Amino acid sequence: MNEIKEIITNVGIPQFYLKLGLGMLCSFLLTFLSIPTIAKISRRKNLMDEPGSRSSHLRKIPNLGGIAIFYSLSVCASIFAFELFDLYKFLFASLVILLYIGVMDDIVVMRAYKKLFAQIIVTLLMVIGSDVRIRSFFGLFGIYELSYFFSVIISIFTFIVLINAFNLIDGIDGLAGGYSIICSALFGISYFRLGAYNYPLVILSAVIIGSVVGFLYYNLSNKRSAKIFMGDTGSMILGFLLAFTAICFIDIFIDKKLPNVPRYYLQAAPAITMAILILPIVDTLHVFILRLSAGKSPFVADKNHIHHSLLNLGLTHRRSTFYIILYYVFIVTVAYYFRHLNVNILLLIIMVLGFIGAYIPRFILATRKTTN
Repeated sequence: MNEIKEIITNVGIPQFYLKLGLGMLCSFLLTFLSIPTIAKISRRKNLMDEPGSRSSHLRKIPNLGGIAIFYSLSVCASIFAFELFDLYKFLFASLVILLYIGVMDDIVVMRAYKKLFAQIIVTLLMVIGSDVRIRSFFGLFGIYELSYFFSVIISIFTFIVLINAFNLIDGIDGLAGGYSIICSALFGISYFRLGAYNYPLVILSAVIIGSVVGFLYYNLSNKRSAKIFMGDTGSMILGFLLAFTAICFIDIFIDKKLPNVPRYYLQAAPAITMAILILPIVDTLHVFILRLSAGKSPFVADKNHIHHSLLNLGLTHRRSTFYIILYYVFIVTVAYYFRHLNVNILLLIIMVLGFIGAYIPRFILATRKTTN
């Protein structure tokens, strides 16, 4: 280990930047190089995503791309951001459980209650075992520090909601992957600006980006033989990691009075986090509202998601993905610009903008039908 550190020092590049660059590059290469093999095996064994009533594709596509994402994340994060696995001892175990459940669901389609049970186990490991918790609301709804019990309940709920909400936006090419890149980049930049203590989280964000970029090369491909989906495996793992990085981000601004740990404070931290993760949150709420207003169960699948509305307008998958991500990056920009506002006011602005973005495509579609 000392010899490796000496080599790194002699190169003249700071250790952090070397780990950051190598972590991103290696995660990209591992995903990029492993997906063709996974796709070939998927076709040979007929492990494909079949077109259905909710599908936005018309032919069978391999859907085990999430295995490659897990592979690159687990290898590169444990090498270049190993401090996280030392600090959060159940992080790797949680990823392995999600891999197993995701692959099972992608192959044989598991019952919803079994998936939920596994997600609860994973979140219990992280929230109680690794102490990854939302400890304060920073004055949101007039609430500040949370009791341990309430903190655990809220944190478990947050993990499960974000895992499943992220799974719901994975409906068109590039959306879940592209959005996870944007979220990881925003969290990574924020961690970097908050100092060296958070560098392992910066590297984790870079590893996620590299891995997903490698996947998107195939997911956005026009070649039928190259195309692949991330499946529930990829969407659950990415949703889990984004929930993890989001809760860690909020936790940074709580003064735990630990030695050698910098102290920061930003009252709007929960609202900023909500802005970064606004798409899966608003999309899920918007779909639930539409289903309830139609007298249906909120858990019955349909085609009322934001991306479905854009497809109904005649947009391609790529254009739909681009417009959705562009609009929600605009919301993050607004949140950052007004970050010194009262947290309740800022959250209200973010949610209003989020729902406006969700209903704009439906409004345009209704207007077209009226004029025709």
